Amino acid sequence: MQHHLTNHRISEILPKLFNSQVFDRRRDTSALVYDLPYLRERLQSIRRAFPDSAFHTMAIKASPNSTLLAHLRDTDFGLEAASAGELEIARQSGYPSSKIVFDSPVKTHEELEKALTRNIHINADSLQELERIAAIKSTQASQSNIGLRINPQVGIGTIALTSVAGNYSKFGVPLEEKQDEIIQAFLAYPWLNSIHLHIGSQGCQPEMLVTGVRKVLDLAGDIHKAFAKHAIKRQLSYFDIGGGLPISYHHATSPPTMAGYAAKLNEECPELFGPDCQLITEFGRYIFTNAGFAISRVEYVKRHRNVNTAMIHAGANMFIRETYHPQQWKHEISVATPSGRIKTGRAENPWVIAGPLCFAGDILARNIHLPPIEEGDYIIVHDSGAYTLSMWSEYNSRQKPQTFGITPKNQIVKLKERER
Repeated sequence: MQHHLTNHRISEILPKLFNSQVFDRRRDTSALVYDLPYLRERLQSIRRAFPDSAFHTMAIKASPNSTLLAHLRDTDFGLEAASAGELEIARQSGYPSSKIVFDSPVKTHEELEKALTRNIHINADSLQELERIAAIKSTQASQSNIGLRINPQVGIGTIALTSVAGNYSKFGVPLEEKQDEIIQAFLAYPWLNSIHLHIGSQGCQPEMLVTGVRKVLDLAGDIHKAFAKHAIKRQLSYFDIGGGLPISYHHATSPPTMAGYAAKLNEECPELFGPDCQLITEFGRYIFTNAGFAISRVEYVKRHRNVNTAMIHAGANMFIRETYHPQQWKHEISVATPSGRIKTGRAENPWVIAGPLCFAGDILARNIHLPPIEEGDYIIVHDSGAYTLSMWSEYNSRQKPQTFGITPKNQIVKLKERER
């Protein structure tokens, strides 16, 4: 499987999009486009890598589009929700409660009550949250599986803002400091039957992920020893490893593969692949990023002595991380004609790709070499299928663009309406 959508594939999609009845060339100044067959292949790569018994979910936060998620419902994947709003997206997408995992560090009493009423799998983020769940369960029946998120404290990856398993983290219960209290919680609550961790997203290499899983598996072993010591005849039923496998935004580099990651887990953590505990995954960036690309029309071209600027409609409104942290988040960029043909060659001067917002930092790319660009061309921002519209900025009251998908039969479908 290709790690990225190729320019050849994009050049097949764009003419179909531009000539479709759902694309309004006048009003659709930007758009997000998903290759649905490619997206399904990403899901299948996860399924092939892990045991058939594993329960795989898609992190809604990566692409909170109910129509897109509904298109994927027949894959038998579930959804991971990190807020009440994402629980509502899961409902709108048609996923049953049995296919939802609810993670959030700040679940309210009301949110917990609703999730418990619907028998949704809940991963508590703290010992205090377990106390809330216990109080609610004392007054209402629920078949929810309940887990506890553990911070394995394995360190920080190359991107600190997306690493959540350092010695300090706002997420989870720190393993080294609170191990005795964690074990006591599992002894005290007979309904606490799952354990959860998530180490980070992008910048955390597979070795770090595997190390974290191994530490929490060792904790699970200690919990089982405590059960035996107290003559408690039960064991943990679910082990949720989160997501976080890094992907590549650069076409010349090869990212870790899902098969390789699973092989490392099988080598270091063979218990995950046995019959005694069901594995849960929560991948998001890995699933959606490389399956989508953004386009934005070039509204103006400003020509200067040593550099030219293409003014487009997608900047920090759509790519907030990329504009504020350009050293850590960079996308490959291509140029297409109004007919959808990918341009080749190289202009004499380098280009600045500038967004529409009223601040100087709204720059998507600086001093990059691209083909000659004219007004009416389209800038293609590759690998934009995750954490783009979900992190949309409403600065200057710019409204979200339409989202489209191309089906296995090469038909263009609308996945999300343009905001009005």
